[in-house]
Amino acid sequence: MIRHLTAADFRTMPWANGKGVTIEMAREDRDGAMLWRLSRASVVEEGDFSIFPGIERNLTVLTGPGFDLVGQGLHLAARPFAPVAFAGDVPLRAVAVTAPSDDFNVMTARHLPRPVVQVLNAPARLAPPQGGLIAVYAPETAELTLSDEPLDWQGPAPAIAVIIARG
Repeated sequence: MIRHLTAADFRTMPWANGKGVTIEMAREDRDGAMLWRLSRASVVEEGDFSIFPGIERNLTVLTGPGFDLVGQGLHLAARPFAPVAFAGDVPLRAVAVTAPSDDFNVMTARHLPRPVVQVLNAPARLAPPQGGLIAVYAPETAELTLSDEPLDWQGPAPAIAVIIARG
């Protein structure tokens, strides 16, 4: 089934560390635990990222110049339309924030295979893994498409495609 979600379907909530807000677009839980979550947030100043034990994260800057994520021997350059992956339970801090940047976030439970996150700059045919899910977020229209069947993406570019195995 293919579902199209818009801003009216999203919900705004505070960050786990209380220093900002997240727009949660879609989420799936099982037995009271998060399997995966797709969200959007703004990084407007330097500061600590929220800690999410047992969660793998992937972040893609959508607007603004981006920033760096640093901590415990890690230095990740979060730049526009260049997905970066990191563990949710490693303390990281956003630094080199020179202007606000909006980002798209993918969180998955660590026991699941890591999601495939890619930037689409042209039409594409996407297929979910067995029992999995495809999500495509179009920043230009702020719409999220979810599909558990093959999807021919013809929407605006760039878009962020996520392939999630549900385990």
